[in-house]
Amino acid sequence: MAIYLTKESKVLVQGMTGGEGMKHTRRMLAAGTDVVGGVNPRKAGQSVDFDDRAVPVFGSVREGIEATGADVSVVFVPPAFAKAAVVEAADAGIGLAVVITEGIPVHDSVAFTTYAKSKGTRIVGPNCPGLITPGQANAGIIPADITKPGRIGLVSKSGTLTYQLMYELRDIGFSTCVGIGGDPVVGTTHIDCLAAFQDDPDTELIVLIGEIGGDAEERAAAYVRDHVTKPVIGYIAGFTAPEGKTMGHAGAIVSGSIGTAQAKKEALEAAGVQVGGTPTETARLVLARLEAERDVTHS
Repeated sequence: MAIYLTKESKVLVQGMTGGEGMKHTRRMLAAGTDVVGGVNPRKAGQSVDFDDRAVPVFGSVREGIEATGADVSVVFVPPAFAKAAVVEAADAGIGLAVVITEGIPVHDSVAFTTYAKSKGTRIVGPNCPGLITPGQANAGIIPADITKPGRIGLVSKSGTLTYQLMYELRDIGFSTCVGIGGDPVVGTTHIDCLAAFQDDPDTELIVLIGEIGGDAEERAAAYVRDHVTKPVIGYIAGFTAPEGKTMGHAGAIVSGSIGTAQAKKEALEAAGVQVGGTPTETARLVLARLEAERDVTHS
């Protein structure tokens, strides 16, 4: 089992013929992803050779879906064209659109996430590394070779920390890892992933990675308290951030004590979530919790 992405997923890549699209399509294919086509109106009817596989290019998402049955799109288009690309995918009926593009204007993100929701399309991102179900499929830019299939579910605002936790816990492995993105507006939230992992029979423990700014982690803490019975381990990036300083991620806006790493840590701990002080300590907490759960099961 997994959430959102499985070996059955059929993936279109919007922007496959660009430099980033080509590079990461090759990596997705190498990870076992069923990439069934690219989308570029100017190159419709052509195909692109990736090692031993020729991937056709379609003129639109709708054409790609009709020809292949695709149900996932990965968006690698420039920021100015991202909104149109996502709206096109939603209009065509795609089930999941993974928006890798960074630097999208917030008003565009508000518009396309709202529109996609009205059409029943799930957005992961924007400005995210995508998601991976190890051993099954990879939609985005997450390295596929740093972990293996397992029973940990991971949801993270930070791409780099997603990779670090995947690597540190590589001996245990993951059901699905979802990088939701760090922008102020994202299509899939911590809460969405918590709910999906709670319902996934093959996810035994959930790792939640947040960062300073906004109140997403506080809202996630309330959801864990009221709805999640599986163990959750957390980490908040930004404990060492100097007060009053603007950080790299567009969503990392801190107002007074609201949005600070300490406030988020306290909210999560009040909901029963253990929070690590560093990524390595977080990984140790995961290992200890899994060991404790197994001891309880076997006693």
